[in-house]
Amino acid sequence: MIKRIVDISEPAYLHQQHHQLMIDKNGKTVAQIPIEDLGVLVLQHPAIVMTQAVIISCQQNNVAVIFCDARHLPYSVLLPISDGNSLHSKIIQQQSSLSLPTKKRVWQQIIKHKIKGQARVLNQLGKNATALERLADDVKAGDPDNLEAQAAQKYWRLLFGDAFRRDTDAEGINSLLNYGYAIMRAMVARAIVASGLHPALGVQHSNQYNGLCLADDVMEPFRPWVDLRVYQLSQQNTELSVTPDTKQAFLKLLGEPVRWNEQSVPLMVASHYLLADIKRAFDDKNQKINYPEWIE
Repeated sequence: MIKRIVDISEPAYLHQQHHQLMIDKNGKTVAQIPIEDLGVLVLQHPAIVMTQAVIISCQQNNVAVIFCDARHLPYSVLLPISDGNSLHSKIIQQQSSLSLPTKKRVWQQIIKHKIKGQARVLNQLGKNATALERLADDVKAGDPDNLEAQAAQKYWRLLFGDAFRRDTDAEGINSLLNYGYAIMRAMVARAIVASGLHPALGVQHSNQYNGLCLADDVMEPFRPWVDLRVYQLSQQNTELSVTPDTKQAFLKLLGEPVRWNEQSVPLMVASHYLLADIKRAFDDKNQKINYPEWIE
């Protein structure tokens, strides 16, 4: 079952009653949602108040709770770690002892998928993707030649023009990219904890202050999905900032049907199948990691 994505951007009081998330505004209940139906809860206003019972119930039902900053950009994600899998401790021990060759092999597959995704975006938009397709075929274990960066340098220029610079602190197109990436990151992190893996133990990212290193690894091939949506918004003369309308464009991505092993499933569901592949790839060097494909 596809889980619901709920975005709250006004002052509200969130509490629980009979396993329902109750959303109160100005002293009146304006909505109630079964917590078990939630997948992602986005909180975007400093005057939102929620009870501990809501927080615990969200964690028990593997709901990714996203807190946004003053710019309405996702700032942190709250995720469960104790009930994701009955073998949680054993899996974490295995994950923390992954060999370097295994990490390099998994990272190679991830970067191949990312560059191929960038090439597919360009092809879909009628732009020349030949250079990226060649780079994708040349990625080696661990990407020692940093073909990821070489592809990005060509990709951004082809996608948004010579004047565009990827800057996480800039407004306009960059702010939309930031928001979309954060939503994808939360989706991937949610799938990671559901699989029993720990999101802080990455294969490439390893910042000790980052609790979502594995999510940052796994989400890389999903970035082109966001890039395409941002490009489409930019061509519609839509206001290039994070607004209720532009936010919905990215939140809808999680529920859209995608192709997974010749089947059509919602992206959020496919993310769980993806993590099962990655989990197997940690133990089996012949395991192919299958990322979902968007349906044009």
